[in-house]
Amino acid sequence: PGAGHAAEPRTAAEAAGAGGGAPGTGSVAADPGAIPQQLPPDVAHFSGRERELAGLDALLRTGAASTAGRSPTAAVIGVIAGSGGLGKTTLAVHWAHRVRDRFPDGQLYVNLRGFGPTGSAMTVAEAVRGFLDAFQVPAHRIPATVEAQTALYRSLLADRRVLILLDNARDAEQVRPLLPGSPGCLVVLTSRNELTGLVVAEQARPLPLDLLGRAEARELLVGRIGAERAAAEPQAVEDVVTVCAGLPLALAIVAARAATHPRFSIAALADELHDARGSLDAFEGGDATTDVRAVFSWSYHTLGDDTARLFRLLAVHPGPYIAAPAAASLAGVGLSQARRLLGRLTRAHLIAERSPGRYAFHDLLRAYAMELTQEYDSADDRRSALHRVLDHYLHSAVAAGRAFTPHREPIAVAPARSGVTVETFDEHAQALTWFTLEHPVLIAALQRAADAAFETHAWQLAWSLMEYLDQLGHWHDQRTVHRIALGAAHRIADPAGQAYACHGMGLADLRMGRYDRARGHLLRSLNLHGEVANHIGQARIHVALNMTAERQGRDEELLYHARRSLELYQVAGHRKGEAYALNNLGWAYARLGDFQQTLVHCAQALALLREAGDGRGESAAWDSLGYAHHHLGDHQQAITCYRHAVALRRTLDERVREAESLHRLGDAQRTAGDVAGARTSWCAALSRFDALGHPDADRVRDELARLGDPGPDSDSVT
Repeated sequence: PGAGHAAEPRTAAEAAGAGGGAPGTGSVAADPGAIPQQLPPDVAHFSGRERELAGLDALLRTGAASTAGRSPTAAVIGVIAGSGGLGKTTLAVHWAHRVRDRFPDGQLYVNLRGFGPTGSAMTVAEAVRGFLDAFQVPAHRIPATVEAQTALYRSLLADRRVLILLDNARDAEQVRPLLPGSPGCLVVLTSRNELTGLVVAEQARPLPLDLLGRAEARELLVGRIGAERAAAEPQAVEDVVTVCAGLPLALAIVAARAATHPRFSIAALADELHDARGSLDAFEGGDATTDVRAVFSWSYHTLGDDTARLFRLLAVHPGPYIAAPAAASLAGVGLSQARRLLGRLTRAHLIAERSPGRYAFHDLLRAYAMELTQEYDSADDRRSALHRVLDHYLHSAVAAGRAFTPHREPIAVAPARSGVTVETFDEHAQALTWFTLEHPVLIAALQRAADAAFETHAWQLAWSLMEYLDQLGHWHDQRTVHRIALGAAHRIADPAGQAYACHGMGLADLRMGRYDRARGHLLRSLNLHGEVANHIGQARIHVALNMTAERQGRDEELLYHARRSLELYQVAGHRKGEAYALNNLGWAYARLGDFQQTLVHCAQALALLREAGDGRGESAAWDSLGYAHHHLGDHQQAITCYRHAVALRRTLDERVREAESLHRLGDAQRTAGDVAGARTSWCAALSRFDALGHPDADRVRDELARLGDPGPDSDSVT
């Protein structure tokens, strides 16, 4: 009882009687079939770097020796360090593809964003959560704290052979929580810093990367433009190699230019390089021949006007990558044209398609594009582009939210500007996929909106993200975005925005077991919703306050919040909310010992929820009815109700709630004298609680011990 009575589905952190916290780490295993394959694509024409590849191969031999027990019990770590544009990522990814078959348990990859124009390095929480998702750990089995998530991540790596590529790290402190705690795995890091702390403390092996030697640079260029063409103009090839100064990124851009213009002589390309002017100040190599901006500007000036404009405006985009609909909105062009422009930029090696349909800059190119847009585009043009892309993300997120949670009450959003492309969604799964892919971009967009005085966009983006973040267990992100949203709404004195932001913060704190904080945020939200006469908003807050009171043991408040929620939903004509509120009211009566009233109200809730086809709410009503019948002495009816709840929750894959219903089913069976049935139900509940690292596992284990020898565990409850 008490689980799932709210308009928002409950999670592992809210289990009744759970002791006031989210699930711990416990003994949690990933899906045994989950083998992450996260490596980015390999390059088609890799050349050179033989010494560095040999060094990486030596790492592999060290790792093999460790696995065989011939070296200390620690993961093997290699650090590829060097300045920007040297091809650190290219080298690491190429080598990883060469040896991926040596790691049968998978390959993990993450860009830690240690260096880039935004200065926003990836947090440990983001990185660890991404790896847990790669292992397909369900959200309800992921602990609330970053420390516990890190411990779970290391537990998943124990006794596995996984290759872990941590790209673009800022410093040792960013990396340390991501290192495995046992041998068998191999870690390759790339960074512009040497990460000396890892070399000293973790015995990481440094693999410094420098500019290409002349022979290797020539090999790279010839491999990309073709041996026959290079042989026809050997001096021009040498000139290009000289101007590019051994910088792989510069050589790749020149080669792309030559490949896309086969009728241009290599000598003409070399002359253009020599004639180019401008520099990326932070990446000067000491003289004009090592000025990467010359290479970038030369490539940029070959673009058509529309393509060049999109390249510049991409620097305005707030996220780590961009999809075609967002690019179309940024530039104010049609979707098909945006795809063509992105294709041209990709072929010119000015952006890269990092994953299907999603494009990103190299960080030096983003810095160059930022310089260009500040030089050639007016402040009004840049702000209009930002406005359009924020409109795109807001309206697309609202549309995705409608498909993700169709019963949620809408908010009023201003019409999108002309030139904005809005994505559409037909079903829950499609919306879930989009939210998952765009999650980091949406958070970055929300932050940029708040920073750039688009305050309404900021709080409405947070509102649009709330259900996704809550149901997927991204509670730290949920709290962060609503904190940003609250500040934005406060600056423009928008009480509705402040109310929704306080709700989001309160709900996140509730999920994470911070009940006093949650109550404070929720009470503030309740008052703000009252100021704007938002009855549904007030009703939802009373639901959340009801849950908070239950967790804090303030049973005297349960009836008040349940009744107010019911009244407000009825005034608003919100039938599904009314059903959840009736179930909450019934549960409040149960907590106060009036089980006849529980039967009355929960039966009404069950009828409404069946009519609405809401299986989640129906399962909660069955569970509450079972609890009431059990305490009224009608044990067989209680068992029947609990079986309905278990079946629905198993179908919906609500593992925590299923375990709770199994536990209570066992209580009813034991009271009815069915000791064998109770043992079966409790064993099944214990299996699920243990798998989730849930604190109720110990309580069930104690009950089984008091019952006697449990015999073989059973997962079959009929």
